[in-house]
Amino acid sequence: MHENYINGEWVGASEVNRNLNPSDTRDVVGEYARGDDAQARQAIDAASDALETWVTWTSEARADALDRIGDRILADKQQLGELLAREEGKPLTEAVGEVTRAGRVFKFFAGEAIRFGGEFLPSVRPGVSVEVSREPVGVVGVITPWNFPIAIPAWKIAPALAYGNSVVFKPADLVPGCAWALASIIDEVGGLPKGVFNLVMGPGSKVGNALVSSPRVNAITFTGSSETGRRIAAECAVRGAKFQLEMGGKNPLVVLDDADLELAVSTAINGAFFSTGQRCTSSSRLIVEKGIHDSFVKRMREATQALKVGNALHPDTQIGPVASQAQLDQDLSYIEGAKRSGCRLEAGGERLSLEAPGYYLTPALFSQTRNDMPINREEVFGPVATVIQAEDYEHALALANDTIYGLSSGICTQSLARATHFKRHSGAGMVMVNLPTAGVDYHVPFGGRKGSSYGPREQGSYAKEFFTNVKTSYTLAQGV
Repeated sequence: MHENYINGEWVGASEVNRNLNPSDTRDVVGEYARGDDAQARQAIDAASDALETWVTWTSEARADALDRIGDRILADKQQLGELLAREEGKPLTEAVGEVTRAGRVFKFFAGEAIRFGGEFLPSVRPGVSVEVSREPVGVVGVITPWNFPIAIPAWKIAPALAYGNSVVFKPADLVPGCAWALASIIDEVGGLPKGVFNLVMGPGSKVGNALVSSPRVNAITFTGSSETGRRIAAECAVRGAKFQLEMGGKNPLVVLDDADLELAVSTAINGAFFSTGQRCTSSSRLIVEKGIHDSFVKRMREATQALKVGNALHPDTQIGPVASQAQLDQDLSYIEGAKRSGCRLEAGGERLSLEAPGYYLTPALFSQTRNDMPINREEVFGPVATVIQAEDYEHALALANDTIYGLSSGICTQSLARATHFKRHSGAGMVMVNLPTAGVDYHVPFGGRKGSSYGPREQGSYAKEFFTNVKTSYTLAQGV
């Protein structure tokens, strides 16, 4: 059994999580410990006790530790990518790309640990100086989703450590394998003091709740469902803990009449269906101006039908399986609901039976949809995209912004004026022009608005806004 990592030791648990391959449910990826609230509290205590030692480390020592971790991830990217593909279902090329990103995130924050600074300012009062500095928040609870099982943990754990915090990491119950592999690398090459980094695998109802409710956890960074995010926000607000929430999206891709049709279709296919549509930044609403609408739907239908669905480890697979039976059931439910609402199914939406038993679903494309339908209001989180016809640019922009979410948005156009206007007036935190709504760099801020995000941005130098507290110190000079 793959054990939890608490206070520098590998610790077993009374329950076991059998990790199944969604491409072949006969394949057990491994057996992983399922911790409980007691183990979570042990990890929290260890993390809290380790802060006194950890704060004495220089920024260079922290940078060296993160750099070693990043180097090992990159050196092992092929085998880690295969593990990711087996347990989450991402096609191997995408899986290796995600691992590569995780390694580069650690190396980026190794540099940030050195660049970590403050300000020295004159006071408005004579003889007084002002120092603005940043200090670690303390113990950080890291709660991550299943759809990016190594990249999202990396972009939360690396900055937390870079800025001098200790960590208790709770991964999604569905994907313990990548979390355990990352913890193993941190243990082997990080050289961190005992208790600075801890891994407690287990259900959110036990491990997650223990993290959120503990008075010794100073901050929670969470990516997951809106419902869970709201509960975390309420709990943290009551006890005054910092919290950072990334909770999903219903992202629009606007296609205008002047768009390059081939580019628009490839952009939509990538954004809507790659990673099996299981990205919070996926282009789930394709808002198309009426002049190009019919041509776009025809080309999208052909491109969608041509996508190769299969085992995530097979080299010709473009779309892997849905991650679990529960997620597959949810996707099929939304597809049936869209049919009953009068939407036209242009392609896909069918459960596939392949040689190996798995959760295979052909990407579904719907036309003749309205923005007020559940399929266009609620996050499906699967390979399902809809086309909504717009009368003109202004109508398309209004439709794009008519959502409770505001994570990512995109526009396909050859007009610089329209692109510039869209960037300014889109209600999303991230805007793409002639690019898929999914796919962001690791050195720039990530996050949205409205129901998608709450708190400071993740990634890049902006990460310090969450993982540090600002202190202002005044000094009156005296003596020689």
